[in-house]
Amino acid sequence: MAIELKARRLVVVAMAASAALGLGGLGASAQTAIKPGDELRPLYAMPDDVAEGKQLAQSSCASCHGANGISATAGIPDLAGQRPAYLYLELKAYQSGARSNATMADRVKFLSDDALVKVAAYYAGLDPAQPAEGSAPKAVDPVEAGKTAAAACAGCHGDAGVSATPGIPSLIGEAPQYLVGAMKDYRSGRRKNDTMKAMTAGLSEAEMGHIALYYALQPAVRAQTPAKGDAEAGKAAAVACAGCHGDQGVSGNPATPSLAGQDAGYLAEALAGYKNAGRSNETMAGLAGSLDAAAMANVAAYYTGLQPQRVNVSKPLTPDEWAQKCDRCHGPNGNSARPDIPALAGQRMDYLETALHDYQSHERRNSEMAAMAAILSADDVKGMAAHYSHERARAVVFVTVPGK
Repeated sequence: MAIELKARRLVVVAMAASAALGLGGLGASAQTAIKPGDELRPLYAMPDDVAEGKQLAQSSCASCHGANGISATAGIPDLAGQRPAYLYLELKAYQSGARSNATMADRVKFLSDDALVKVAAYYAGLDPAQPAEGSAPKAVDPVEAGKTAAAACAGCHGDAGVSATPGIPSLIGEAPQYLVGAMKDYRSGRRKNDTMKAMTAGLSEAEMGHIALYYALQPAVRAQTPAKGDAEAGKAAAVACAGCHGDQGVSGNPATPSLAGQDAGYLAEALAGYKNAGRSNETMAGLAGSLDAAAMANVAAYYTGLQPQRVNVSKPLTPDEWAQKCDRCHGPNGNSARPDIPALAGQRMDYLETALHDYQSHERRNSEMAAMAAILSADDVKGMAAHYSHERARAVVFVTVPGK
């Protein structure tokens, strides 16, 4: 299987064997959907076929994808030098509705397999786009960004999020999801604290995520504050709390806070807030409603004495580290050596971002890509798109060899 080859040489496009064209070559026109189990086989596109593909591409595709398959429109991918079977299969996906895009579906709905092969052969044979100018933007290090943003928090919550001030909570040992939710609640006024409302007012969701990640990665240390109350009595009273907050005060639910090692004054104040409706949570209001001030102090003392644990969160990978995983399918530096898997090198940055978000939302359906994209943060998506858009795209010749 090979891509275009200039002048009089042949162009070969890899197609689905049973679903694309008949054995007679490029003449069949049935718009048959690709089915699981279909295999790829070589189909030879002659120079005349490529010329016809060019005419069709210029009349139907160039207004969006550029005169030479290099897009000048945000969000629209470059097609020049893309792998031929991938182009064909994606065009078929638009025809069958497997990919939803009204403009693309309208452009391809009446095209035969013969026409799709020729268009794919034409674009595959063009020189790919050059990488974006300059070096890739420096990727955001979310942990360092969180450390910088969290400097404003240290005055109250202590260095590295370990409280040394009675009544002020430690921030270590909590899942990022919980801390982000708490910051949003302060910003919206759902949780009442004027200082915290002012501190969170100017934070974006990304900045909140960075701060939460920074604290989640810090060593687990008990709050450096005294505890009033009877811890043994608090242990008995805390039995009802274990279902949500864990047997040893370490939550297994990222939306529920861990209590182990937390400042006792803060815990007692929080319980009082749930009891008097200063905090809104039906479950907690019911549990706190039966506790008097002494019992709250006891529960707080019990949890303060427990050992906190660091959250099971890893330091995010850099774009280069993510690329090592992606290159296993998409080829070295994003230059795919497989005819049915797209090259990423030199592709538009905005398009790559959009594609990854579409896999995350299942707007584009591919189980492997959905699984990969699901674990990417917004920073990861931006970093990956920037990384590949600045890689040099290289054409690949798919060589057929006789069987043994």
